[in-house]
Amino acid sequence: MNERPVLEQSPKPRGSLRLRPQLSAGLSPTARGRVRLRTLSNLRWMAVAGQSAALFIVYFALGYPLPLFPCVMAVGTSAAINLGLAIRYPSAHRLTNGEATAYLAYDVMQLAALLYFTGGINNPFALMFIAPVVIGASTLNFGNTLFLAALALASISIIAVAHQPLPWAPGEPFTLPPLYQAGIWASLVIGIGFSSIYAWRIASEAARMSAGLAATQLALSREHRMASIGALATAAAHELGTPLGTIAVVARELERALPPSSPEADDARLLRAQAERCRGILTRLAQPEESVVGAVERLPLGALLDDIVTEYQADEVRIAVNISQHPANGPEPKVWRAPALLHGLGNVIANAADFARSKVRVHAEWSTREIQVCVEDDGPGFAPEILERIGEPYVTSRPGNYAVADTELEPAAAVAGAQGMGLGFFIAKTLVEQTRGSLTATNIENGGARVTARWPRGAIDGEIAPSPAAIL
Repeated sequence: MNERPVLEQSPKPRGSLRLRPQLSAGLSPTARGRVRLRTLSNLRWMAVAGQSAALFIVYFALGYPLPLFPCVMAVGTSAAINLGLAIRYPSAHRLTNGEATAYLAYDVMQLAALLYFTGGINNPFALMFIAPVVIGASTLNFGNTLFLAALALASISIIAVAHQPLPWAPGEPFTLPPLYQAGIWASLVIGIGFSSIYAWRIASEAARMSAGLAATQLALSREHRMASIGALATAAAHELGTPLGTIAVVARELERALPPSSPEADDARLLRAQAERCRGILTRLAQPEESVVGAVERLPLGALLDDIVTEYQADEVRIAVNISQHPANGPEPKVWRAPALLHGLGNVIANAADFARSKVRVHAEWSTREIQVCVEDDGPGFAPEILERIGEPYVTSRPGNYAVADTELEPAAAVAGAQGMGLGFFIAKTLVEQTRGSLTATNIENGGARVTARWPRGAIDGEIAPSPAAIL
């Protein structure tokens, strides 16, 4: 086993993916309530049509007595509000959390009023209380969803004990045993609670995943722009080299033709010196390691890890790179310097350095079947209760410079610097998987965390470079 030099730490580089991305409001989990008015309006029109059809069938087709006027008023009010909103706002208008909550709260109360006149929870359409709550759970934040669920449960409880008789055939009153009515009430309460929690959870996870993927794409796009700048610098250096050479030759000829002590000779010498200086600057810009070629060249695995470690560092933490070489497993693999690989492993190393007390160990080994890189730190480790969730966006568990002991963090606070976003491991996992690898996290028995990346042979060390998604 070879231990490479221990590197002292310096400030994090400007290209580090650990910088907090500025997520758009449309992708943030805190802004999921901005739903289009047309979506809710269309759903309400469907409800109005269904309620009108039910009233028509019960009153006119079946001939069952019911208080038609208040029922028609309840349905007509919904239709009038919908028409007013359609006239007042364009169809693409987006509602805030509060506006959408008020819209859905009215639907709950309108349904409660309609059911009050038509049998309360004895009416089979009482099941429709679930609809506005589930819609709210999938589009609103947790507080507003909780309000809608509470409003629906309160409405169900009220009409369970206070309601008009269920429309039925004259002379055949329809009554249900109290115990059966209690069962209906309980089933509605459980159904609303379960459905709303499940819908909110699924929508919340989908929003966090979308925001995390957007952050990953933002980081990779930035790397792509940096690589493009490198290619542009190389092309500019090549194109400007010839005219600068001509200027230097002309300046040298002027020096020879002019008297050495003349002011013109001094100007010619200055011109030649500045031309040579420009050529030196362009030569440095055109170096392969600064160009886009450097983003896809192949390096020995140990050299690649050294390259990553020199860029991802944290104060007062020592990082050691260890390489296990076994003759039976062949020579050290040469891997591609794909941006996804560089920043994926870099994020893992930077995260370990952030939480480590004093040291981080990067250990690499390979066999004929796979390549493995293990990053260990002597920090507090991952919280056991969320270890299985590590790798999801906005999940963090360890106290440190950029994180607090929490399991789900709001991105707005993270951008403000108050909390860690929990995106580091998610971005690293996404990038490593783009190179056909896998990333797992465990705790070390004696303290600390261990993150292991594995790739099948040929994924990052084959003759063919990784996919364009990994290299950009």
